[in-house]
Amino acid sequence: VKITCQAEGFKEQGNAFYIKKDYSEAFNYYTKAIDACPKNASYYSNRAATLMMLCRFREALEDSQQAVRLDDCFMKGHLREGKCHLSLGNAMAASRCFQKVLELEPSNSQAQQEHKNAAAVQEYERMAEFGFEKRDFRKVVYCMDRALALASACHRFKILKAECLALLGRYPEAQSVASDILRMDPTNADALYVQGLCLYYEDCIDKAVQFFVQALRMAPDHEKARLACRNAKALKAKKEEGNQAFKDCNYEAAYQLYTEALKIDPNNIKTNAKLYCNRGTVGAKLKKLDQAIEDCTSAVKLDETYIKAYLRRAQCYMDLEQYEEAVRDYETVYQTEKTKEHKHLLKNAQLELKKSKRKDYYKVLGVGKNATDDEIKKAYRKRALMHHPDRHSAATPEVQKEEEKKFKEVGEAFTVLSDPKKKVRYDNGHDLEDDGGFGGGGKHLLSFIWSGLH
Repeated sequence: VKITCQAEGFKEQGNAFYIKKDYSEAFNYYTKAIDACPKNASYYSNRAATLMMLCRFREALEDSQQAVRLDDCFMKGHLREGKCHLSLGNAMAASRCFQKVLELEPSNSQAQQEHKNAAAVQEYERMAEFGFEKRDFRKVVYCMDRALALASACHRFKILKAECLALLGRYPEAQSVASDILRMDPTNADALYVQGLCLYYEDCIDKAVQFFVQALRMAPDHEKARLACRNAKALKAKKEEGNQAFKDCNYEAAYQLYTEALKIDPNNIKTNAKLYCNRGTVGAKLKKLDQAIEDCTSAVKLDETYIKAYLRRAQCYMDLEQYEEAVRDYETVYQTEKTKEHKHLLKNAQLELKKSKRKDYYKVLGVGKNATDDEIKKAYRKRALMHHPDRHSAATPEVQKEEEKKFKEVGEAFTVLSDPKKKVRYDNGHDLEDDGGFGGGGKHLLSFIWSGLH
C-alpha cells in the first residue's frame, strides 16, 4: 500500500508538470511511478503521452503497448498506441488500434476521427505510389505533405517527399528535409541517398558519390543508392572522355561520347544540359549548325539560366545569318548578365540584323564583300549591260519593267560601292539617306557604261 501511495504521489507530480508543459520533468516523475509500481497501465499511458509531446514516438509506442498488455480494455492505451503508429506512418497498425477502441466503445468520437485519419493516410500513400510510377513528382509531394500533416514523425514519407523534390529540381528543399532526418538519425541510409541525389543533380558528382557510398555502407542492399552511384560514376567518366576528345580536336569522337553520356540518366537535368551544350559546341566545329542549334535549344529547355548555351546558339544563328534569332538570344543573355562583352555581342547582332534588312549591294553586283574597286567596276559594267533597257526593248511590258528596276538597283549599288565614304558607311551599317541618298549619279553612270562599250 505504501509503495502504491508513493507511486500515486509520483504520478500526481508528473501530472502537475504535464499541465505546466514541462514534459521532461513529467517524464521523470512518471518513470519514478513506473519504477515504484511497474504493473500499473495508466503510468505507462501517461508516460507515453509525455513522450508524444516530446516527439519521441517510438518510445511512446513501446509505453502504450505495455499499457494495453497490462490492461487490454484500457481505451486510452489503445488510442495512444494508435496515435503513435499513425505519427510514425504505420496507418494499418493504427487502424487496428482505433478499431479495438470502437469495439470497446462504438460511440468514441476521438477513435472515429482517428480511424478516418488513418484511412486518409493509407489513401495518400496509395496515390503517392501511383504518382511516383507515373513520374508525377508534384503529385507525390502534395500527397506526402497531406500525409505528414497526420503522420508528422514518418521518416519514410519525408524521404519520399525529399526524393521527389530532388527530381523536381527543388534541391534546397530536398536537402533541408534530408538534413533534418540526419540530425535525428545520422545513419539513415535513405537520407544519405537523398543528400547524394541533390549533389548529383547539381553536377557535384564526386561529392554525390561519397554520399551514395556512405548510404551503401549503412544499407548494403539500398538499390537506389547503388544505381545512382553507378550512374554518377559512368556519367562523370563518359563526360570526361568527351571533353578530352574535344581538347584533342577529335570532334567526331567527342560528338559520339557526349551522345552516349546523354543516354545514361535522363533525370540528371543539369549535367545533361551541359552535355547538350558541349555536343552543340562540337556540332558547330563540325559545321553542323542546325544540329548545334537543336542541342543548345535542348540545353536551355533543361536549364533556362544556362548562359553558355544561349551564347553558343546565338553564334550559330549569326553564322547562319539568322540575325533576328541571334538578337533574341543575346538580349536574353544581356538581361541576365549585363557585361561589356555581352553588350558588344548584342550591338553587333543588332547591327547585322539592320544590315540584313536593306538591299545587299554586293549581291546586286554579284561580288564578294571584299571585292576590289576594279572588281566592283567590272561587275557593274557587266550587270548594267545585262539589265540595260535598250537590250529589252522587244520584251513584254512586264519584263521591261522588271529589267528597268534591276538596272536602277545596279546603278544604286555602284553609286554606293564606288564611293569610298559611302562604302565605309554602308559596310558599317549606317543609313545612307543622310548623305542625300543615291541621286545625282544617273547621267554620270550612263556615260561611264557607254564609254566602256567602245
